[in-house]
Amino acid sequence: MDKFLVPLKPKPQLPSKPIPRRRWHRSLIELTGKLEPNYRHSVSGLLMQSYSELRVFRHSYHIEGNPCQTHMNRVVNGTYQAPVTKEGISALDFDNKGIYLASVTKSGCLTVHDFETLYCQSNEPFLCLEEDEAKHVLHLSLPQQLDFVRWNRANQDEVVCTSLKRNEVLVFDISYISSTPSEVLRTKPRPAILGSNIQRGLSDIAFTSCENSRVLASDTDGVIHIWDRRTSTLPYLELTANFRGSLNSIQLNVEDQIIFGAGKHGVIYAWDLRGGRTSSFFKGSKEVSRPPLTSLKLSSMLEKIGPLKEQSAIVSKEIHSINLDPCCPHQLAFHLDDGWSGVLDVHNLDVTHIHCPPPAWLNDSVGSDLSFLRKPSWLPTNSIYVVGSSTDSGIHILDFYPDSSSPSHVDYNEDASGVKDQHMRNRFIKLSEGVTACAVHPLNSTIIAGTKHSSLLMISQTHESY
Repeated sequence: MDKFLVPLKPKPQLPSKPIPRRRWHRSLIELTGKLEPNYRHSVSGLLMQSYSELRVFRHSYHIEGNPCQTHMNRVVNGTYQAPVTKEGISALDFDNKGIYLASVTKSGCLTVHDFETLYCQSNEPFLCLEEDEAKHVLHLSLPQQLDFVRWNRANQDEVVCTSLKRNEVLVFDISYISSTPSEVLRTKPRPAILGSNIQRGLSDIAFTSCENSRVLASDTDGVIHIWDRRTSTLPYLELTANFRGSLNSIQLNVEDQIIFGAGKHGVIYAWDLRGGRTSSFFKGSKEVSRPPLTSLKLSSMLEKIGPLKEQSAIVSKEIHSINLDPCCPHQLAFHLDDGWSGVLDVHNLDVTHIHCPPPAWLNDSVGSDLSFLRKPSWLPTNSIYVVGSSTDSGIHILDFYPDSSSPSHVDYNEDASGVKDQHMRNRFIKLSEGVTACAVHPLNSTIIAGTKHSSLLMISQTHESY
């Protein structure tokens, strides 16, 4: 039977064509309703590239018709071309909503600016270079050097200042105008060998987020003082480091449970305020002092980064500032006196990011100015760190995204990340004056930089009219 069957010839296979469909042009964001972290990081490079200097606001202010002390020092410095040690903005801070900006100078001026006025004036013609003094919320010229300022996180009517020359925390209430502080907190006097008292200046301030009565301040002798303003103007508890030297910067984590401190000897300390004996932090304590839970020598951690150790001689350096990333709380940024910046992962206790700008001699720049403790700041989103250059007039905008795709990550691979296509890279912005402190608006990410000549620089996207 099979011999009568005619074999069926197979039909030729035609190439299959895909069914034509209209391409979906809408972004995935419109479908999910949220921004994925990788997408935010991919566009953060565009944000970094959009910044430029918009306006310089000179500190040409007056008090009762007469030039303030900062204004006078600036004029003397410009006339005689001689460095004035008490000139320059030492610290800046925005309130929680970005309505007001507080600044302090080494000459002793405390100024509270209306940010909206500054921002609108930055769009005006350059014929008017001075800020409208009538729009100031507060402008005081105190008879002492001021080195730090911070808003009370739980009471936005209070601005708090400290000085490296005095052991006082000055509390000003901006709800009423007064040239005298509403409250003054002091540290306990420390007896010397010969019976005299040693004055200890205060370098940084921190507030708890749960209540406005707790104030923490670090001093120039390696101690963090904690006040309960409801009971006394003297601290009820002291957190001591393992050395005698300045604690330049302190940071409370978001739960108000751990406080970090760093300073002159290049060591980062951590005090745990939770449970057991440390539960007395929120209840009052009879203890006089308490040692840190742990301490990390930063130079030893940097030596673990192989490529960095091969190219640089790593020595212990003074830490100017530490800052917790607002959108990634386990990232603790640090800035060193030679201009290096990086990130310490407080979960794994490893340095994950590092940025080493070129040394001064390579670019024919001046050496680092050690008369200021440089104070950087985080952008509220995208893990971008803004820091003033230690050698040039400008700021570094650094991508510290918590992933190896960040160009500052210690495991970064340029070939694998495709950074050239995504425009994700660190950026240096040349400015008209040398920067000492930075503050970032909490909502629109406008950067305000304080300078060595007591000016405010506004750095943001260029205004365009249609």
